[in-house]
Amino acid sequence: MDEQRWLAERFEEHRPHLRAVAYRLLGSLSEADDAVQETWLRASRSNTTEVENLGGWLTTIAARVSLNLLRSRRTRREEPLGPHVPDPIIDAVDQTHPEHEALIGDSLGLALLVVLEKLTPAERLAFVLHETFAIPFDEIAPILDRTPAATRQLASRARRRVRGGAPAPDGDLTAQWEVVDAFLAAARDGDLNRLVSVLHPDVVLRADAGAMGWSREVQGAEAVAGQAVSWTVPDLVTQRVLVNGVAGYLATRGGEPFSAGAFTVRDEKVVALDILADPARLARLELPAGG
Repeated sequence: MDEQRWLAERFEEHRPHLRAVAYRLLGSLSEADDAVQETWLRASRSNTTEVENLGGWLTTIAARVSLNLLRSRRTRREEPLGPHVPDPIIDAVDQTHPEHEALIGDSLGLALLVVLEKLTPAERLAFVLHETFAIPFDEIAPILDRTPAATRQLASRARRRVRGGAPAPDGDLTAQWEVVDAFLAAARDGDLNRLVSVLHPDVVLRADAGAMGWSREVQGAEAVAGQAVSWTVPDLVTQRVLVNGVAGYLATRGGEPFSAGAFTVRDEKVVALDILADPARLARLELPAGG
């Protein structure tokens, strides 16, 4: 009992890190929680007397569990009806939840998670563990049943795809808000010209409405502006929020979440807009007061 109690206490200390690993690998809060729970079950049934680095050992277990979930998801998923937007982490503008800070760190925007969804499970694991958590390739390789050299190649290929598909946002939140507020005001007014003026020519809009049936991906300033105007809904209450650390919005209707969006702003232009409008998934999110 003493050993189990000790392990349980140490596991709770590592839980935020393990959840962050699983969230980055899976892009799903519920699956990340499942992965952490399975990590505990496996750890609690193991002999830890010869484990020298408990944190590293638990991370390896969480990575293996997440990899299995990724592979299972890939084999069972039917052809998607549209783009899949991962679970967003939503905070009030003036206060980020400590647990959320652990989940997203300083670089996990929703646009990056969308690009990670397009990687193979092996590429995603190699990239996330090495680039985000600085785990050496010789420790990642056994998880993937690959050589360190092959694992390095996976991470390198993933890095090129990420850089090409997920531009880093401007670091100044005030500047981000100016662009986002201008976009939302122009969309409410139905002003296409003003909308186009704040959009990058190659802007990408990704909307995931789940079973609602209108999920889609649109590219190009004029096409995105037209889509934004067509989606204008009466009686929406929109508030500023941080979505995975960048400027975003949360829209409610009749007190219920309607949609949440994250803007990637670069050089004072919106380069990506990722929207979750799936009622079932929105209902499961932890939202800030007023949302």
